[in-house]
Amino acid sequence: METQALNHQESLENKVMGKVPVSVVVITKNEEKNIAKCLESVYKWADEIIVVDDESTDKTVEIASKYADKVLHRRMDNEGTHRNWAYAQTKNEWVFSVDADEIVTEELKKEIDQALVDTTNSSFTVPRRNYIGEYWIKHGGLYPAGQLRIFKKGQFRYEEVEVHPKVFLEGQTGHLTKDLIHNSYTSFTHFLAKLNSQTSLEAKKWYQTNRKMSFGKAMWRTIDRFPRQYIRKKGYKDGFIGFMMAFFASLYQIISYAKYWELKNLNKKS
Repeated sequence: METQALNHQESLENKVMGKVPVSVVVITKNEEKNIAKCLESVYKWADEIIVVDDESTDKTVEIASKYADKVLHRRMDNEGTHRNWAYAQTKNEWVFSVDADEIVTEELKKEIDQALVDTTNSSFTVPRRNYIGEYWIKHGGLYPAGQLRIFKKGQFRYEEVEVHPKVFLEGQTGHLTKDLIHNSYTSFTHFLAKLNSQTSLEAKKWYQTNRKMSFGKAMWRTIDRFPRQYIRKKGYKDGFIGFMMAFFASLYQIISYAKYWELKNLNKKS
């Protein structure tokens, strides 16, 4: 109740100052190590904070409850549907989608406040700094890599699929310049754990949508990805980390195909 009262007071102050109210939405699943820093970065700035939790078994919900106006519980069916549902729960026209491992800088908050006043855009991209450990990955196509995160909820929706959903937009998109901090991976071990999870979802998506993916096409994507990221997009400027990021990006393609191939063949036998 105290948190909601404080946020309500901030909301009234924002209206008096002419600030456009923004609802921040954060999707969580066992994010106790990240969620406090994430929510602290938007607390007292956002008009509304909504956390949608996917059956966390750690202290995510307990921590989030200290900052959020609402902590809602919903089991994720697929990423697109889950996010669309979460955004629909907001009270404001403008939504800012923030991941639990991201931090919104003061500079970005100020830029958002200025950008939303009398804008004709219906959405905005935000540049994002990706980190592995404490290293900021500046090359290989990973920066600025604008993320479409701020939008009018009635003019934005995700494709309802498990991984990497497409975005459907109405209206024009503006582009902000101040960075969103993304603590992507704590280590290479963490990266590989995420890669394993995401390639499983990718393979499932290909299989369920009857995507035509051949071994030859998968090999070409695998072979093409490394030089594209490491050479053409100058990933080499990030040294060994840049090399590994390009290698992992290449590996993603063939592992996704291997899991897709496995799904097809297992289902043929059954």
